[in-house]
Amino acid sequence: MDGSTRFLVSGKVQGVCFRAATRDEALRLGLRGHARNLPDGRVEVLAAGDSALIDRLAAWLRHGPPHARVDRVARSPADPGEAGADFSIG
Repeated sequence: MDGSTRFLVSGKVQGVCFRAATRDEALRLGLRGHARNLPDGRVEVLAAGDSALIDRLAAWLRHGPPHARVDRVARSPADPGEAGADFSIG
């Protein structure tokens, strides 16, 4: 079943290749969406696609890439129209 989810990831998640690694993982899973830095130091991740694959991305986001330190991942529903045709970083 397809869905769309917004994640707000807190911790040491900027300046550690978090967005690029998230894009790589999302593309590997076949998801659409984006990862972008927020002014408050968090990273927003929007993922759209198969709900089971979004759950797998959620599990990956809890630890992220090697140099990241994830303190918290908040999850909420999102509008699938925001996802776009591929997975971008910004």
